[in-house]
Amino acid sequence: MVLCARGVEAGTNTVGDFVMINAMMIQLYQPLNFMGMVYREIKQAVIDIENMFAILARKAEIEDRPDARPLKVRSGTIRFENVSFAYEPARPILKGLNFEVAAGRTVAIVGPSGAGKSTISRLLFRFYDVTGGRILIDGEDIRDVTQTSLRAAIGMVPQDTVLFNDTIRYNIRYGQWDANDAEVEEAARLAQIDGFIRLSPKGYETEVGERGLKLSGGEKQRVAIARTILKAPPILLLDEATSALDSRTERDIQDALDRVSKNRTTLVIAHRLSTIVGADEILVLDQGVIVERGTHNELLALGGLYAGMWNRQREAQMAREILAEVEEDTAAPNRNPPDAEEELLPAAADAAE
Repeated sequence: MVLCARGVEAGTNTVGDFVMINAMMIQLYQPLNFMGMVYREIKQAVIDIENMFAILARKAEIEDRPDARPLKVRSGTIRFENVSFAYEPARPILKGLNFEVAAGRTVAIVGPSGAGKSTISRLLFRFYDVTGGRILIDGEDIRDVTQTSLRAAIGMVPQDTVLFNDTIRYNIRYGQWDANDAEVEEAARLAQIDGFIRLSPKGYETEVGERGLKLSGGEKQRVAIARTILKAPPILLLDEATSALDSRTERDIQDALDRVSKNRTTLVIAHRLSTIVGADEILVLDQGVIVERGTHNELLALGGLYAGMWNRQREAQMAREILAEVEEDTAAPNRNPPDAEEELLPAAADAAE
C-alpha cells in the first residue's frame, strides 16, 4: 500500500491502482484471519474429544456381577449386617453397623458432622461397595442385584438438589418419565410447589436455569420432593429433605412426606431433630458406630448425646424467637419502653449461649 501510494505520487500508478490493491489486501487477510479462528476451534475440539474419550475409557469402580439379577422388592426391609466402610484404609468411616429398617417403618439416623450419616446413603445406593459386612433388601445382598433395579426401587430427596436446564414440568417428570401432566401437577401440589408454579407467567413451562439457579433453595428442594412423590418408590431415603425451608413450609412439607412415606420403608438422615420426632426408631451415630438407639422420648430420658443435641437446638430456636420478638417490638410504632427491651436482650443472649 505504501509503495502504491508512492507510485501515485510519482505518477507511475493511478488512484485506481491504489483502490485495487486495497481491495486485494482485504480479500486476502479476512480469509486468513477466519482460517486462524477455525484452526483454534478445531484444536480445542480435538482436546475436548480426547478428554471425552478418556472419560469414556475409564473403568467403572462399581460394576454389576456377571450373574446379577434384577431386585424384586416384596416388602422393602433394609438390613445392615456388621457393615464397615472406609474411603481410605487408614481412616475407617463406619465400624460394624447393625440395624434394620422394617417394612413400612421409619428409621432416622442422626449424629454430629462427620459421623458417617451420608456415607450410609451412598452405600445403600451402591455408589461404593462395603469393605466389610453386607447390606440386604428383602434378604438379597445389594451386590448381587443390578444397580439399575436397585436405584429404581429407592426414591431419594437429597440435601443439595441438582436440576436440569429445562422446564419445571420436565424436572418433576424426571421422577417417572411416563407420567401424564395431571400426575405431574398432583405431585407438585403434594410437594407444596403448585401455587408458586401457577403464579409464574409460563407456569409449568418456566425454565429453571442451569442446575436450577433461577429457583430458591426451598423451591429446588420441593421440586425434588415432587419427583420422589411422582416416582412412588417402595423405599424412601430422605437426606435432610427440608433443610432449605422455612419453619412454616417445613411443617407443610413434613406433612406431605409423612403421607408419602406411609406404608413405605423410610430411612431419614437428619440434622434438624424436630423433623424426626415421630420416627419409629432413632439411631445416634458417632465416629462410625451407633452409640444410642430408641424413640425420641426414650433418648431424651437417657440424657446422652441425643438429649444434648436436642437441648442445644431448642435453645438456639428459643434465642431466634426472642430476638425476632425484640426486632418486631423495636420496629413497631408503639415500641416497648426501654426497660422492657433491656429485659428481653439479656434473655436472648442467655438462650443463644
